Amino acid sequence: MPSPRHLLRLSILIPLAALALLGCQQESNSAKDRPVPKAQVQIIEPAAHMLTGDLPGRIEPARTAEVRARVPGIVLERLFEEGADVQAGDILFRIDPAPLEAAVAQARGALSRAEASIYQADSLVRRYEPLAEARAISQQEYDNAIAAQKSAQAEKLSAQAALETARLNLEYATVRAPINGRIGRALVTEGALVGQGEATPMARIQQLDPIYADFTQSVDDLLRLRAAAAEGRIEVQEDGAARVRITLGQDGYSQEGRLLFSDVSVDPSTGQVTLRAELPNPDAVLLPGMYVRVETELGMEPDAVFVPQRAVRRGTDSIPRVLIVDEENTVQERTVTLGVMRGSEWQVLSGLEQGERVIVDGVAKFQPGGTVEPVTANQSQDGAGE
Repeated sequence: MPSPRHLLRLSILIPLAALALLGCQQESNSAKDRPVPKAQVQIIEPAAHMLTGDLPGRIEPARTAEVRARVPGIVLERLFEEGADVQAGDILFRIDPAPLEAAVAQARGALSRAEASIYQADSLVRRYEPLAEARAISQQEYDNAIAAQKSAQAEKLSAQAALETARLNLEYATVRAPINGRIGRALVTEGALVGQGEATPMARIQQLDPIYADFTQSVDDLLRLRAAAAEGRIEVQEDGAARVRITLGQDGYSQEGRLLFSDVSVDPSTGQVTLRAELPNPDAVLLPGMYVRVETELGMEPDAVFVPQRAVRRGTDSIPRVLIVDEENTVQERTVTLGVMRGSEWQVLSGLEQGERVIVDGVAKFQPGGTVEPVTANQSQDGAGE
């Protein structure tokens, strides 16, 4: 027969066990009643896609000319509007020509003296020639006359060169534009002394149409680009140059151009080469120094797979992973290899197969092993529309 102590224990344990059993039943019922979370998924469907590279670049002028003073003098006037377009040969500045005109006059005088010396030397040779034949004068005197004649001719050539130099200096007093382009601000003002011991910078002209975009690209992408152009997997222009496109600003201004060349050496610190694209710029929208995005075609990928950037997550090991939903609607983690970016999407080189479902939204809410209700993007949009 149970003792009173045992009966007391049983009277306490039985209600506790009943309460525990009731709690387990309630927890089981609540787990059954809890809805399965929905996961927005993308079904992997490889498709042909033109791979492109999106790189930062900087605009550079096609040609740049530094306008400098080639003769010394005082600037008398500026004959251009700052920031305007100029043509080769347009007059930009005038330098005081008075001392240069005096130098031309002095050179003309020196030439006239040289011509007079030639006339005198020629006359002396003509008189001495018959006398030398008749041996009326010594051969030495005749030779001296010939030497004086040649010396006078040499002095004339020097005087002619000095006169030409003086004329050129006088022309340089009128400073002209060497190329077509857009001229910047004037670097000197009227009354400034220029060309005194050095070629003083006076203005700068930059050719803006066409214009260049310089950017760097990895050697691997460059080799892929060349192979794609050689095999005809990307569209090229008539001269065989690959096409590029640049975009600028938030408004999305874009301009198509052609790839000109790559640098002859690779930067050992980055493994990249410098490329240059030529772009038409008739409205001068692109200005030197601007930063732009340069898009280059890298070739056609027949079975390209892309997933949204938000679908990729990285752990502490920085390895990219995605979450997929298997046939039993269970979440699984998959390691993938990424390629190039296309807007807000990553190219997946390996790790995913056709038909698999990748979670593309709210990946932080799901853990491997959990059960979800997959909803494709089209289904979620239809549900939102209802």
